[in-house]
Amino acid sequence: MENGTVYNETTEPQAKPPRRPLGCTLRHLRGWRLPAKAFQAILSLLAVICEEIVEDCMKCGGLYFFEFTSCSACLMSLLILCVYCTDVYETFGEDKIKRVNFWAMTAIGVCFLIASIVFAATSSGSAVETAACVFGFLASGAFLAEISIEHFHSRKQNVDGRSENSGNTQGATEHQPLNKQS
Repeated sequence: MENGTVYNETTEPQAKPPRRPLGCTLRHLRGWRLPAKAFQAILSLLAVICEEIVEDCMKCGGLYFFEFTSCSACLMSLLILCVYCTDVYETFGEDKIKRVNFWAMTAIGVCFLIASIVFAATSSGSAVETAACVFGFLASGAFLAEISIEHFHSRKQNVDGRSENSGNTQGATEHQPLNKQS
């Protein structure tokens, strides 16, 4: 016991998990989620680029609001994409990430839709402003479509996962006392 040989046969060092290049993986973005996230980021970026090309504006309030919203949406979509692709996903857990994603995409989609409507109403009608509005509406549609799909999948899981005996019946074994007293 003094030389430590007792523990050599039973204890082994834990194997380190295989390292991913730059800690990046796409396993959390399976199916429709990866194209949706990429599409959101690309459409937001195109909206930012188009609104930055606008040279002059008559009513600039709508342009500035659209600029802030489209830039924020682009950065937030890239941030959430990075969260799904890195070890941060495991650090915070799937439930928290999905909840944050749901509320962030809802807020971004609604704000982007409002900004696109305001910008379309206050724009002078130039081709670049129209293109920016179109990309804004498409991006807000992509954000809101993801929320709709997520809501549909969560409802489907709730319906599929519900037990057949969902009522509170007194005859069910779950509602019987553990130690039946006679």
